[in-house]
Amino acid sequence: MLIIVTGVSGTGKTTLGTGLSQQFHLPFFDADDFHPAENIAKMSQGMPLNDDDRQPWLLSLAKKLEESEKTGGAVLACSALKESYRQMLKVSENLRWVHLIGKRDLIWSRMLARKNHYMKAEMLDSQLATWEDPSYGFQLSIDQSPEIMLSEAVRYIQSNPLAMKMGVIGMGVMGKSLALNLAEKGVPVSLYNRFVEGKEEGIANKVLEENPDFANMLAFENLDAFLDSLERPRKILMMIPAGAAIDHQLDTLLPKIEEGDLIIDGGNSFYKDSERRVQRLHEAGMHFLPMGVSGGEEGARKGPSIMPGGNAEGYAMVADFLGRISAKDKNDKPCVTYVGPGGSGHFIKMVHNSIEYGEMQVLAELTHLLRFGFGCTPEEVSAIYSDWNKGDLKSYLLEITADILVFKENGELVLDQILDQAGQKGTGGWSLTTALEYGVPYSPLAEAVNARGVSGEKSMRMVLSEVFQHKFLPVTDKLDAWLPKIKQAYCLARIINHEVGFRLMKTVSEEKKWELNFYEIARIWTNGCIIRSGLMENISEHYSDSFFEMKGIKDSVISDRAALAELVGLGISHGFAMPVMSAGINYLLGRITSDSSASMIQAQRDYFGAHTYQRKDDPRGEYYHTQWNLE
Repeated sequence: MLIIVTGVSGTGKTTLGTGLSQQFHLPFFDADDFHPAENIAKMSQGMPLNDDDRQPWLLSLAKKLEESEKTGGAVLACSALKESYRQMLKVSENLRWVHLIGKRDLIWSRMLARKNHYMKAEMLDSQLATWEDPSYGFQLSIDQSPEIMLSEAVRYIQSNPLAMKMGVIGMGVMGKSLALNLAEKGVPVSLYNRFVEGKEEGIANKVLEENPDFANMLAFENLDAFLDSLERPRKILMMIPAGAAIDHQLDTLLPKIEEGDLIIDGGNSFYKDSERRVQRLHEAGMHFLPMGVSGGEEGARKGPSIMPGGNAEGYAMVADFLGRISAKDKNDKPCVTYVGPGGSGHFIKMVHNSIEYGEMQVLAELTHLLRFGFGCTPEEVSAIYSDWNKGDLKSYLLEITADILVFKENGELVLDQILDQAGQKGTGGWSLTTALEYGVPYSPLAEAVNARGVSGEKSMRMVLSEVFQHKFLPVTDKLDAWLPKIKQAYCLARIINHEVGFRLMKTVSEEKKWELNFYEIARIWTNGCIIRSGLMENISEHYSDSFFEMKGIKDSVISDRAALAELVGLGISHGFAMPVMSAGINYLLGRITSDSSASMIQAQRDYFGAHTYQRKDDPRGEYYHTQWNLE
């Protein structure tokens, strides 16, 4: 959105322009700052500029406006006295004019009151003589307070809306937060939420009412009006539930939009569904971005990690906008990258969530053991985690877990009032089935999914606990003696979780020829997302296909595996379920064992099913069968 505030010197263009830039969250430019030195010198001497003087000035302003439109727009305060000057600034149809008018005496008094301004009051008459009244735009009298002038200008612009740069469908928590983020970063955005009488009424308008400072948003309940409000080619972000709702929305949209338009699915769709939708829109001549978004409500509002896949041309249409709203890494680079073709964006978001499941479960297991095995108070556990979070183990999940352990209401720990039934929305399970499909060992992260399933069987757990009289046994050893080992075990368990996830991504990328860039994937996961951590920063800098041999990781695998095994043994022997940590050490030992127990499996398979086996002493790889039962 481009807004130009015009008027002779002294009418208050800068004051109004600054206010409009704040209301519409756009950058503000004062045309006076673009004058070449010779123009400023001439005006400082009380000499009016001629058309030749203004020519390079106006050209530089036009160039600035063109650049600004590409990044969402701007507000420009500029005298633009003649119509010929204004025509030079008409770089876009997506432009609104506000012309400030007033009596000479009022303007004269204002100019006299200005101190140290190169535009002398004596030049007012020459400006008034040059001024040509425009036949378009909004003429605003300056004999009002700045507040009233701003209110009237905003009302005019909102009642004559420009084509909005982005549209967001779905005003749930994430949709609303992303829309506000876009608007705050200067992207004019239209909001749409379906109208369902008695259930979903006025939701989009409510977002506007709750956020009156955002003047660059429009709200709709009519889909056709919403689509008409958008700049062509349209750029539409869907933030609605995954599954059939996505296909239903596409069925409704496709007959109404045009070739070259872009639709983004910012939800947690299954990547195979996304691949089908990419192809569907491609056949219709449209672009589709299956886009992972991580960071929860706070991330969506303040800066998420964003993972778009699908159509590369479509990504180019919104790369600037996504870069503006995303989190920034330690080098201030946006935590967004084009992931790759097809459903790759949703695929890596699925794996991200799977790693998230594992990280959360490890912290839950440790917290349980520390509290009910070692007898630590919640405050003591929180202090341990806070201390770890100051060093190499720092992570968002560790930080929030420390916070949760000391959060109280009415003097009671809220954590202890929460029913121990963990929910899930499907992405963890999808990762598990994908790993099975591609033959990738996934036991640690699979156990994180299974643990949530077991937790959901609360009534059965209560019955069986009573039947078997299960109780946690206190650990008699001193915590001080165990704490270094616990820290080592936690460190290695996290490394294993990440290795499992990255291994799945690498395998699928190779099979599907996606050519995923794991340095970039790890980089965009260093901020904004739920699994951001010091470990992820290390991966982003030193990623290697041989994950366990990566810098900063190999040493931990060597030094910490005994601690992880000991801690798992301690926990299990004292009655604590430790599914992810125990699966982690088993997975690791299996990965680093040269001669495994699988020879027995092959012998058994051959015994009962004649499935054959290969021999160590035959480098040709031939298959053999033994007649095991000689009777």
